[in-house]
Amino acid sequence: MSPRIYQKTGITNDSHKLLALIAVGATKTVFILVATFLLDKIGRRPLLLSSVAGMIFSLMLLGVSLTVINHSDHKLTWAIALSLSMVLSYVAFFSIGTGPIAWVYSSDIFPPKLRAQGCSMGVAVNRVTSGVLSMTFISLYKAITIGGAFFYSRVAIVAWVFVYMLLPETQGRSLEEMEVLFGTFFKWRATMMEVKKNEAEAKCEIQKGSHG
Repeated sequence: MSPRIYQKTGITNDSHKLLALIAVGATKTVFILVATFLLDKIGRRPLLLSSVAGMIFSLMLLGVSLTVINHSDHKLTWAIALSLSMVLSYVAFFSIGTGPIAWVYSSDIFPPKLRAQGCSMGVAVNRVTSGVLSMTFISLYKAITIGGAFFYSRVAIVAWVFVYMLLPETQGRSLEEMEVLFGTFFKWRATMMEVKKNEAEAKCEIQKGSHG
């Protein structure tokens, strides 16, 4: 997919394409390391929401810049620079949240007896979806232009709404709490408040007992 984008931006030199691919790989490595350090400090949910929001922003600007390049009769340096920077921006936002946290989150929510089956099904769906996207991308951009193809960032908007509405924070939560939270769907916020209230009451009872 990346070589097609570079080709559309006017990067035809193999050395320049290689440098761009190296930049993508370096960006991915750096931000996965950043996600590793932030994961247990600020939680899964904030990273997922910021990651998907950044992906939406990057994809939309990438679509705009590629559309401008596609309709221009001469080389536009600013549009080329914007396209390349948005590719790196997308990789960075994906690597800091959606990429690594999807696997962490799935292992958090499945009970031990179903974790292997649940995680393997998640991996299978992820790989099949990625394969379908990769195999249909060329046909899609030929049908609606490469800039138009990147306006499927609307799918990422749906993903952001899904995360915001249905995925609670799993950091520090027991499997029993996960079962309660996920059993309430859209009402998980009220359920979480109730869980926190019960935890606070339990701590107060313990403190009273120790003082008594």
